Amino acid sequence: MTETIRKKLGTLPHKPGIYLMKDRFGTVIYVGKARDLRKRVSQYFHPSRRMGWDLKFNALVEAICDFDFHVVRSEPEAYLLEGRLIKEFHPRYNVSFRDDKRFLLLKVNLNDPIPNFTLTRLKKDDGARYFGPFSNSGALRNTLALVRRQFNLRGCRAFTPGGGDYKHCLYAHLKYCTAPCIGNVTREQYLEQVKAACDFIEGQCAEMKDQLETEMKKAAAAQDFEKAAALRDLLRDLKETTRKEQKFERVPYTLPLAVDPGRDLAELAAALGLPAPPRRIEGFDISNISGTFAVASLVSFKTGRPDRANYRRFKIKTVEGQDDFASMAEVVRRRYTRLLNESKVQSPKSGSEHGEAIPEELQKLVDVTSRKVRRQSWKPKAATPEALTGGISQPPTSNSQLRTPGPQLPDLILIDGGKGQLSAACEELKKLGLERIPVIGLAKEFEEIYRPGASQPLRLGLDHPAVKLLQRIRDECHRVANSYNAQLRLKRISESVLDEFPGIGEARKQALLKKFGSVRRLQLATVEQIREVAGFGGQTAAELKKFLEARSVITPNAA
Repeated sequence: MTETIRKKLGTLPHKPGIYLMKDRFGTVIYVGKARDLRKRVSQYFHPSRRMGWDLKFNALVEAICDFDFHVVRSEPEAYLLEGRLIKEFHPRYNVSFRDDKRFLLLKVNLNDPIPNFTLTRLKKDDGARYFGPFSNSGALRNTLALVRRQFNLRGCRAFTPGGGDYKHCLYAHLKYCTAPCIGNVTREQYLEQVKAACDFIEGQCAEMKDQLETEMKKAAAAQDFEKAAALRDLLRDLKETTRKEQKFERVPYTLPLAVDPGRDLAELAAALGLPAPPRRIEGFDISNISGTFAVASLVSFKTGRPDRANYRRFKIKTVEGQDDFASMAEVVRRRYTRLLNESKVQSPKSGSEHGEAIPEELQKLVDVTSRKVRRQSWKPKAATPEALTGGISQPPTSNSQLRTPGPQLPDLILIDGGKGQLSAACEELKKLGLERIPVIGLAKEFEEIYRPGASQPLRLGLDHPAVKLLQRIRDECHRVANSYNAQLRLKRISESVLDEFPGIGEARKQALLKKFGSVRRLQLATVEQIREVAGFGGQTAAELKKFLEARSVITPNAA
C-alpha cells in the first residue's frame, strides 16, 4: 500500500458512496459502491484479504495505485451512480452493468389522448414526464400498482383504449379505473387524476404512508399477520420508490484525475506552451518482431477521448529489416501525403513530385500558407528558460485557420520514441510543408517528452495530468499496433503451403483440403488423384505434385 493510498484511507467518511480504483496510468480499473466507504475501501488493503485464493481480487489489488471516491446520500443512490460510471468507463475488473441495459424509468405523457404510466429504460426528448431512474424495479412495479388503484388510473396498454362503438371496460367494472375511454369521466377530469398521481410519485405521499402504517398496525393488533406483512412490504416499497434522490446528470462531481479529459488537455497545452488545448491528437507506433511483420498504428484522440473511427493500421512497405526510424518516416509520409491529396492541398514540392497540376486559386493559397509557415515554424526555444521548462512557441494562427475543407490535420502529433523517431517524423513533415503542426516524442523509460530543437527532454513527473494523457494515447498506439502484428502472424501461421503455389485461389485450395483432409495427405497423393479434384487438369495437377515434392521429403512409410 502506497503512502498516497494510506493518507486517502484516513480521509474516507463513514458514509455511503462509490469508489473508483485506478492503476499507475490513472485508468479506472474498478468501480464499486459502499454503504460505509471507510470500512469497504479499507478491506481491500487488509492483510487477511490478501491471503485468499481469489486470483481476480489479488490481481486487482496489485494493480491499484490510487483511488477516488464520491459521497452520496443513500445506498440506492450509490447503486445508481455505480451503474452509470461503469457504463461510462468500462473498468477492466467490473462484470455487472457493462451491458447497455439501463435502470427503469417511469414515463407519462400528459399530451396523450388518455395518459398512461409506462415503464421504460430510455429517456427521450418527446415532451413526456419521466421519474427515476429507480434502483429497485420490483419496488417500482408494486408502487405503480398502488398508484393505479389509489388514483383509479387505467392499466391497459393500448394508446387509445375503447374507441368506436366499444362500450366495455373490465377495469371500469372492477372499479380500478374511471374509464374515460367509454365516457365515464371527461379527459380533463382524468387528467387531474394523473397529475395527482405525479405529485404522489414525486414524494407528496405523507398521507398515504400514514394511512398504510395505521392499517398495518390495526392488522397486527387483530393478529392478521399476513395482511400486516403485505402492508409492511407495500409501505417499504412506497418509501423506496418515492425517496427523493440526487439527480447526477445535473449535479457536478469530481471524477478521477486521469478521466477528466478537459483538464488533461489544458495541462498539456500549458506544459507545451500551446496557444490552446489540442482538440485532435494523433499518435504513431511501430511494431515488429526482429524486422518481420513490421506494422504501424495511428490512433486519434478527439477532445481527450479515443476517436476510433479515425484509427489506421499500416504495413511497412519500403523498409527492409528492423529500422524503426525509417519505418516511422514512411508511416508519417504516407499518412499526411494522403490527407493532403484528399483535401487537394499539397505543398509545391509534393505537387511537383507527383506531377499534378494545382489550380491557380489553390496555388495562391498554398504559397501564402507556405510563407506563413516559413516565418512561423513550430520550434521550441532551446536557449531560453521557457524552453527548458517545457515552453513551446507556436504561431498564433491555429491549424484550423490554415485548413481548407477536407480531412482535418491534427493539432498535435505524438511519436512513440525518442529523438531518432521524432527527427524522422519532423523531416517528413517538413518535406510536406506541415512543420507548423506541433510534434513531440514520448520515451517510455522515464516518460520523457522530446521536442524538436530542444536539447533536453521535458520531465513533468508520472503524476502530471499531461503525462497521463500522453500515456493513454501511447498505450492505445501499442495496443492497436501489437494486435495488428499478432493478427498478421496468426494469419501467416495458419496459411497453408498451398498459398505459395502460383495461380491457386481460395476455392481450389479449399477443394483440395476437403478432398485430402490435410497438406501431408495431399503430398502423398498421385497426379491422377489430384486430377479428380474440380478445377485441376492434367498439367496443373502435375505441376502441383512437382511443387509439393520440392518442398518436403516424404518417406515411403509416411502415413
